[in-house]
Amino acid sequence: YFGTSILTDSDSFQDVVVKIQRPTYNKPFLGGFRNVSTGEEFHNAGSQTKPKKRPDKGIQLFCKETQTVVEKNKPQQTRNTTSTQMTKIGLYVSNMTDKLITPGKYFTAEEYHKRRLEAVIVLQKYFRRWHAINLVQNLKEKKRLRLALEAQEELRKKREKEDKLRREYEKKLNPKTKEDFELLYHDLELWVQEETERINRTLTGAERKAALCALLEEETQLIAYIEMHKLDANVENQQKAILHLLGKCAQPRRWKAYDGKITEMDTQNSLRGKELLEIYHSISTKDIPKDERTSVLLTLRCTVKEHECELTQEIVALIDREVDLMSREVKECNLEGLRKRICTLFLQYIKIPEYNPGIAGLLKVPQDPLKLYKNVYFCHSCEKYLASTEFPIPASSRTIGRCRSCYRLDNEARKRESYLKYRLILEDLRKSEVDYQDDSKIAFLVQLPDLQYLIEHIWNCQSALSACSDLYDLVMVRWDKQYEWSPWNTILLTKEEADAHLKLCNLQKTYEAPFIYRIEQKHIRAKNYFAQIPVMSSFLHRSNNQANAN
Repeated sequence: YFGTSILTDSDSFQDVVVKIQRPTYNKPFLGGFRNVSTGEEFHNAGSQTKPKKRPDKGIQLFCKETQTVVEKNKPQQTRNTTSTQMTKIGLYVSNMTDKLITPGKYFTAEEYHKRRLEAVIVLQKYFRRWHAINLVQNLKEKKRLRLALEAQEELRKKREKEDKLRREYEKKLNPKTKEDFELLYHDLELWVQEETERINRTLTGAERKAALCALLEEETQLIAYIEMHKLDANVENQQKAILHLLGKCAQPRRWKAYDGKITEMDTQNSLRGKELLEIYHSISTKDIPKDERTSVLLTLRCTVKEHECELTQEIVALIDREVDLMSREVKECNLEGLRKRICTLFLQYIKIPEYNPGIAGLLKVPQDPLKLYKNVYFCHSCEKYLASTEFPIPASSRTIGRCRSCYRLDNEARKRESYLKYRLILEDLRKSEVDYQDDSKIAFLVQLPDLQYLIEHIWNCQSALSACSDLYDLVMVRWDKQYEWSPWNTILLTKEEADAHLKLCNLQKTYEAPFIYRIEQKHIRAKNYFAQIPVMSSFLHRSNNQANAN
């Protein structure tokens, strides 16, 4: 606002207040001038005032461009100007190429849409037929593949079972390990029980006693044959153990680089071990020519003479004796005892860390006598002091008990049970727990007798689903895979059932209530048995707290 004076009459002025409204839009420039010295711009009065509003007629009006249609006229010329010519006097136009067009039957929009609908139905019919044919062919192909897969799986199971039976037969025919002899004694016990039942069922009186005496003599002969095989197997296994020990001494140092490549480096100790291994292998080889044998003995003599002691002096004396006897054409069979003595003494030479530094970390008996007082226990059965690893201590045991050899001897004499099946189940269980990578511990605390009790007395040696009693096909897995394995979180199933069980997400919806109740009862029985073990009690309390929290 500002005030100004307006001349009203010839000599009078009136003060008027003028209101200036600043528009929010950019006003158009309708003329004016600019002061050159100051640079100020002055606009004409028409640009200072607000335009006059048109009176409202109550009708919405539009501009001309929205009311009219733009029309455009453009002449067109046909491509062939002669086609526009007509026949007249003095001009003939041929009509041979003309076409006669007659109007067709007129059909309405309803008829048109009906015709389109019928065409669509025909198309859908053929498409559905084609889709059904493809679907059936796909189902047939899937069925064929499924049947082929099932047949292949059955063939694989059959082959595995045949291979397993063949391996068992070969183990019984040529026993090598302790498990093989366990199987032999177990089969012997089964045969004795069957024969005893047959004799008691069919014979009486003196005939029965005579048959039992004959059975006892036959059993004694079979035990003698088994022990003969065991002696031969012990000699062979001992030789393999010696070569395995010497092979460890000769192994180079290995480490894995950042790129995954394995680098090997021969040290002075590994080279020394490799040299002694080659010499031992040469002197223990039989049926070699005399020249090669003499060369090997001379190499051995040069090797042991590097260290002067009673052992090396005895070895040198035996070498000289064998060379002298070979020069006198003594038979090979008469030299076997002498050669065994040389091998035995040279093996003692190899096991001395002073002469073979690489053997120091592989010996069972430590070189420091003070270490013998640690982890050494007394077996009251064989009255020997043995390392703690020689005692099979079950999780429920409170004392050391007998050593492994005494347990094995007692089993061969009395029960003659085979623990191979339980050992395989325990190995599969521990491998599966390692794959979970959740710091599972209970599976590695449970020993073979504990697992045997769990399978025989709680699960009755059969699958919880199919009641399969073949222990070679059974495995123990977690009942709830979210928690670590334990005797109260396990189930005994076949391998196929275990794979399907571990894929389940909700056990309550998959299994029926009576089956779940029966499994829980077995878990309670396992808890009551393993709660007596001090080591297991802490894990049991922890699992109970987790269950209460859930």
